[in-house]
Amino acid sequence: MSLADATALPYTALILAGGRGSRMGGVDKGLQNYAGLPLALAALARLQAQTLAPAEILINANRNLAAYESFGVPVWPDALADFAGPLAGFLAGLEQAAAPLVLTVPCDSPRFPLDLAARLHAALRCEDAEIAIAAAREGDGQLRPQPVFCLMRATLLESLVRFTQGGGRKIDAWTAGHREVHVAFDAPGDDPRAFANANTLAELRTLEAAP
Repeated sequence: MSLADATALPYTALILAGGRGSRMGGVDKGLQNYAGLPLALAALARLQAQTLAPAEILINANRNLAAYESFGVPVWPDALADFAGPLAGFLAGLEQAAAPLVLTVPCDSPRFPLDLAARLHAALRCEDAEIAIAAAREGDGQLRPQPVFCLMRATLLESLVRFTQGGGRKIDAWTAGHREVHVAFDAPGDDPRAFANANTLAELRTLEAAP
Protein backbone atom coordinates (compact mmCIF):
# COMPACT_ATOMS: atom_id res chain seq x y z
CA MET A 1 0.00 0.00 0.00
CA SER A 2 1.29 3.41 -0.90
CA LEU A 3 2.07 5.75 1.98
CA ALA A 4 -0.05 8.33 0.17
CA ASP A 5 -2.99 5.92 -0.31
CA ALA A 6 -6.10 7.95 -1.05
CA THR A 7 -8.16 5.44 0.96
CA ALA A 8 -6.25 6.23 4.17
CA LEU A 9 -8.52 6.69 7.16
CA PRO A 10 -8.48 10.18 8.69
CA TYR A 11 -6.75 10.58 12.02
CA THR A 12 -6.64 12.96 14.94
CA ALA A 13 -3.11 13.86 16.05
CA LEU A 14 -2.55 14.35 19.78
CA ILE A 15 0.45 16.10 21.33
CA LEU A 16 1.14 14.82 24.85
CA ALA A 17 2.23 17.76 27.00
CA GLY A 18 0.52 16.93 30.26
CA GLY A 19 3.42 15.68 32.37
CA ARG A 20 4.91 17.11 35.54
CA GLY A 21 8.32 17.79 33.97
CA SER A 22 9.87 16.37 37.15
CA ARG A 23 13.30 15.75 35.66
CA MET A 24 13.31 19.30 34.26
CA GLY A 25 12.78 20.74 37.70
CA GLY A 26 9.01 20.84 37.45
CA VAL A 27 8.84 23.21 34.47
CA ASP A 28 6.11 22.82 31.86
CA LYS A 29 8.11 20.83 29.34
CA GLY A 30 5.99 21.62 26.30
CA LEU A 31 6.72 25.33 26.71
CA GLN A 32 10.52 24.99 26.84
CA ASN A 33 12.42 26.44 23.90
CA TYR A 34 13.73 24.23 21.09
CA ALA A 35 15.24 25.88 18.00
CA GLY A 36 13.32 29.08 18.69
CA LEU A 37 9.94 27.46 19.35
CA PRO A 38 8.22 25.98 22.41
CA LEU A 39 8.56 22.20 22.22
CA ALA A 40 4.82 21.64 21.82
CA LEU A 41 4.67 24.18 18.99
CA ALA A 42 7.62 22.44 17.28
CA ALA A 43 5.68 19.18 17.53
CA LEU A 44 2.61 20.88 16.10
CA ALA A 45 4.60 22.13 13.11
CA ARG A 46 5.98 18.64 12.55
CA LEU A 47 2.50 17.14 12.59
CA GLN A 48 1.29 19.74 10.12
CA ALA A 49 4.15 18.69 7.81
CA GLN A 50 3.33 14.95 7.89
CA THR A 51 3.21 13.23 4.52
CA LEU A 52 -0.17 11.85 5.61
CA ALA A 53 -1.82 14.96 7.02
CA PRO A 54 -4.00 14.84 10.15
CA ALA A 55 -7.67 15.72 10.06
CA GLU A 56 -7.23 17.65 13.30
CA ILE A 57 -4.57 18.27 15.94
CA LEU A 58 -5.18 18.41 19.69
CA ILE A 59 -2.89 19.17 22.62
CA ASN A 60 -3.13 17.40 25.97
CA ALA A 61 -1.90 19.77 28.70
CA ASN A 62 -2.61 20.25 32.40
CA ARG A 63 -0.96 23.62 33.10
CA ASN A 64 -0.68 26.99 31.36
CA LEU A 65 -3.67 26.16 29.20
CA ALA A 66 -3.92 29.69 27.78
CA ALA A 67 -0.35 29.45 26.49
CA TYR A 68 -1.13 26.20 24.70
CA GLU A 69 -4.42 27.55 23.36
CA SER A 70 -2.45 30.39 21.74
CA PHE A 71 -1.00 27.77 19.34
CA GLY A 72 -4.39 27.70 17.62
CA VAL A 73 -5.57 24.14 18.26
CA PRO A 74 -7.91 22.68 20.92
CA VAL A 75 -6.34 21.91 24.30
CA TRP A 76 -7.68 19.23 26.64
CA PRO A 77 -6.44 18.37 30.14
CA ASP A 78 -6.17 14.82 31.48
CA ALA A 79 -9.40 12.98 32.10
CA LEU A 80 -7.71 11.45 35.18
CA ALA A 81 -6.47 13.28 38.26
CA ASP A 82 -2.94 13.70 39.63
CA PHE A 83 -0.82 13.62 36.46
CA ALA A 84 -1.59 9.96 35.80
CA GLY A 85 0.88 9.59 32.92
CA PRO A 86 0.64 9.17 29.15
CA LEU A 87 -2.42 6.93 29.27
CA ALA A 88 -4.35 9.82 30.82
CA GLY A 89 -3.43 11.82 27.73
CA PHE A 90 -4.42 8.91 25.47
CA LEU A 91 -7.78 8.85 27.23
CA ALA A 92 -8.33 12.59 26.75
CA GLY A 93 -7.46 12.27 23.06
CA LEU A 94 -9.74 9.28 22.46
CA GLU A 95 -12.60 11.06 24.22
CA GLN A 96 -12.26 14.18 22.08
CA ALA A 97 -11.15 12.79 18.72
CA ALA A 98 -13.46 13.29 15.77
CA ALA A 99 -11.55 10.87 13.49
CA PRO A 100 -11.54 7.05 13.54
CA LEU A 101 -7.81 6.92 14.33
CA VAL A 102 -5.70 8.75 16.91
CA LEU A 103 -1.96 9.36 16.54
CA THR A 104 -0.04 10.25 19.71
CA VAL A 105 3.32 12.00 19.94
CA PRO A 106 5.09 13.37 23.05
CA CYS A 107 6.05 17.04 23.15
CA ASP A 108 9.67 16.29 24.11
CA SER A 109 10.82 14.41 20.97
CA PRO A 110 10.96 17.20 18.38
CA ARG A 111 12.63 15.19 15.60
CA PHE A 112 9.99 12.51 15.05
CA PRO A 113 9.70 11.39 11.40
CA LEU A 114 7.65 13.36 8.91
CA ASP A 115 6.33 10.03 7.59
CA LEU A 116 5.44 8.73 11.06
CA ALA A 117 1.69 8.78 10.46
CA ALA A 118 1.96 7.28 6.99
CA ARG A 119 4.13 4.33 8.03
CA LEU A 120 2.09 3.56 11.14
CA HIS A 121 -1.12 3.79 9.12
CA ALA A 122 0.20 1.46 6.41
CA ALA A 123 1.15 -1.16 9.02
CA LEU A 124 -2.15 -0.81 10.88
CA ARG A 125 -4.10 -1.44 7.69
CA CYS A 126 -1.81 -4.18 6.38
CA GLU A 127 -1.84 -6.16 9.63
CA ASP A 128 -5.48 -5.37 10.52
CA ALA A 129 -4.15 -4.18 13.87
CA GLU A 130 -5.81 -2.04 16.50
CA ILE A 131 -2.62 -0.23 17.50
CA ALA A 132 0.56 0.47 15.50
CA ILE A 133 3.59 1.40 17.62
CA ALA A 134 6.86 2.90 16.38
CA ALA A 135 10.07 1.01 17.20
CA ALA A 136 13.58 2.44 17.08
CA ARG A 137 17.12 1.41 17.93
CA GLU A 138 18.36 2.73 21.25
CA GLY A 139 21.89 3.36 22.50
CA ASP A 140 22.65 -0.35 22.89
CA GLY A 141 21.59 -1.03 19.31
CA GLN A 142 18.45 -2.93 20.29
CA LEU A 143 15.20 -2.26 18.48
CA ARG A 144 12.60 -1.31 21.07
CA PRO A 145 9.01 -0.07 20.91
CA GLN A 146 8.38 3.61 21.55
CA PRO A 147 4.81 3.31 22.85
CA VAL A 148 4.06 7.03 23.17
CA PHE A 149 4.38 7.15 19.36
CA CYS A 150 1.38 5.13 18.30
CA LEU A 151 -1.62 5.11 16.00
CA MET A 152 -4.72 3.56 17.54
CA ARG A 153 -8.31 2.99 16.61
CA ALA A 154 -10.72 5.35 18.36
CA THR A 155 -12.93 2.37 19.18
CA LEU A 156 -10.42 1.48 21.92
CA LEU A 157 -11.85 4.21 24.16
CA GLU A 158 -14.03 1.85 26.20
CA SER A 159 -11.13 -0.55 26.71
CA LEU A 160 -8.88 2.25 27.95
CA VAL A 161 -11.58 3.57 30.28
CA ARG A 162 -11.90 0.11 31.87
CA PHE A 163 -8.13 -0.31 32.13
CA THR A 164 -7.50 3.06 33.77
CA GLN A 165 -10.51 2.81 36.07
CA GLY A 166 -8.98 -0.46 37.27
CA GLY A 167 -5.80 1.40 38.20
CA GLY A 168 -3.79 0.54 35.08
CA ARG A 169 -1.17 3.11 34.11
CA LYS A 170 1.42 1.26 31.97
CA ILE A 171 1.02 1.71 28.22
CA ASP A 172 2.47 -1.68 27.27
CA ALA A 173 0.20 -3.49 29.74
CA TRP A 174 -2.80 -1.96 28.02
CA THR A 175 -1.63 -2.37 24.41
CA ALA A 176 -0.72 -6.02 25.05
CA GLY A 177 -4.42 -6.78 25.33
CA HIS A 178 -5.05 -5.69 21.74
CA ARG A 179 -3.88 -6.52 18.22
CA GLU A 180 -0.70 -4.49 17.98
CA VAL A 181 2.02 -4.17 15.37
CA HIS A 182 5.48 -2.69 15.88
CA VAL A 183 6.82 -0.59 13.02
CA ALA A 184 10.61 -0.31 12.75
CA PHE A 185 12.07 3.11 11.94
CA ASP A 186 15.62 1.95 11.31
CA ALA A 187 15.84 1.96 7.52
CA PRO A 188 18.70 3.70 5.71
CA GLY A 189 17.96 7.39 5.76
CA ASP A 190 15.93 7.27 8.98
CA ASP A 191 17.17 9.77 11.57
CA PRO A 192 18.76 7.78 14.43
CA ARG A 193 17.70 10.57 16.82
CA ALA A 194 14.12 10.73 15.54
CA PHE A 195 12.67 9.38 18.77
CA ALA A 196 15.21 10.86 21.19
CA ASN A 197 13.49 12.69 23.99
CA ALA A 198 14.62 15.42 26.34
CA ASN A 199 13.99 14.60 30.00
CA THR A 200 16.29 17.33 31.31
CA LEU A 201 17.21 20.81 30.13
CA ALA A 202 20.74 19.56 29.41
CA GLU A 203 19.35 16.79 27.19
CA LEU A 204 17.17 19.36 25.44
CA ARG A 205 20.20 21.55 24.64
CA THR A 206 22.14 18.47 23.44
CA LEU A 207 19.27 17.46 21.18
CA GLU A 208 18.97 20.98 19.85
CA ALA A 209 22.68 21.07 18.96
CA ALA A 210 22.72 17.64 17.28
CA PRO A 211 23.12 17.63 13.48
